[in-house]
Amino acid sequence: MVKIISDSTCDLSQDLLEKYDISILPLSILLGEEEYKDGISITPEEIYRWSEEHKTTPKTAAPSIEQTAALFEPYVRGGRDIVCFSISESMSASNNVMRLAAQELDAVDRIKVINSANLSTGIGLLVVEAAIMAKEGRSAEEIALRMEELKPKVRASFVVDTLTYLYRGGRCSGLSALAGGALKLHPRIEVKDGAMGSGKKYRGSIDKVILHYVTDMEEDLKNARPDRVFITHSGCDRDVVEQVRDYLQGLQVFKEILETRAGGVVSSHCGPGTLGVLFISK
Repeated sequence: MVKIISDSTCDLSQDLLEKYDISILPLSILLGEEEYKDGISITPEEIYRWSEEHKTTPKTAAPSIEQTAALFEPYVRGGRDIVCFSISESMSASNNVMRLAAQELDAVDRIKVINSANLSTGIGLLVVEAAIMAKEGRSAEEIALRMEELKPKVRASFVVDTLTYLYRGGRCSGLSALAGGALKLHPRIEVKDGAMGSGKKYRGSIDKVILHYVTDMEEDLKNARPDRVFITHSGCDRDVVEQVRDYLQGLQVFKEILETRAGGVVSSHCGPGTLGVLFISK
């Protein structure tokens, strides 16, 4: 059976990783001189505390080639093909590292590296689809081709409580003009063609903004593939998350409504209070 691997930015829960036999390659998070592994040795809450104390955003780094090859090697040696996913290659060198590790193992023909052109559970949606195909006995080639078909249909967006983290990290085009006096705005951040850009801008408390953001997507949500939808957040008020879930249930579209917490890398760049609803369109 094909082995599915993703870098840690896919933001899938441990339950989902175990259910679908998905392995994770952690990125690094750098708090000053200290290096941590995403999802292993640091929590988003620790990142937020450090960021506020130092008034800066942590740096993040792709895995090393050695670390990546070490994860791949047992599967290659065991005769399994691999399909692995990275965050958008415009945001990290993770994808390139995976390709180099495949070369190092002399297994380029056995390892399909997918540039998700996305982030967070925008990647996770693809990873789960790939894992289902792997369990069905599909080949790595079939899975990779299907992922390329699905990539343009992934709808990944979110709203942030504060622009400070994105602005400090320089991760979102067009946000510099919104910074400064406009920091009370809550833009909808959308992933298109592998890059983040700002869409509709909301004003008001983040709780109300999140609900407006979700209801604005109603037509798109009604035209989504019904298999699953993700509510992914970086630490939001429980009542708000439940209201979003209730709204999605009320649409009677989705077989599964999955909630996940954003991991360290995504949290580092988006900050607390971020929430997204992510799905695949028909």
